[in-house]
Amino acid sequence: MGEELKVIVFKLGEEEYGIEVDKVQTIERMMPITRVPKTFSFVKGVINLRGVVIPVIDLRGRFGLPESEYTDQSRIIIVTANDMEVGFIVDSANDVIDINSDIIDTPPDVVGGVKAKYLRGVARISEERLLVMLNLSEVLNRSEIIQLESLEG
Repeated sequence: MGEELKVIVFKLGEEEYGIEVDKVQTIERMMPITRVPKTFSFVKGVINLRGVVIPVIDLRGRFGLPESEYTDQSRIIIVTANDMEVGFIVDSANDVIDINSDIIDTPPDVVGGVKAKYLRGVARISEERLLVMLNLSEVLNRSEIIQLESLEG
C-alpha cells in the first residue's frame, strides 16, 4: 500500500495537473503583477502578497504551451519549492483530492506537450481521468531559482 497524498488539482488548457497540498501555501485570484526586465519570458514579474514579494511564473509559458488570456477562473498558486516561495499562474484551481501514491505511474516522455522532467508521474484517477503530477524541483531549475531569488525583496 502506498501513502495517501492530498493533492490540489489545477488546469492548463484541457489537462489536469496536481501539486501536493503540503507544497502549496495559498491560492490567490489574479492580481496586479509588476513586470521585471531581463527575466525569462514565462516569468511574469512579482506580486506583493501581504508584504512578501513573490516571483510569478506563467506555467503555460514554462511548459511551452500557448499562453492564453487570464479569466475569472485564472489563479496564482503560491508554492514553496527549494526553500523559496513562487507563484504559478494556472487556468483554474478548483479541487483537492486524495490519491494513493501507488496509482502514480512514471510519466511518458511528453504529456500534453510538457517534458517528462517537469513531471513526477501520472496518476490514474479513473478510466477517463488522468492527473499529471508536477515535479516542483524541476519546474524551477537551479539557474532559474538563482535568477528568481534576485527578484525577491
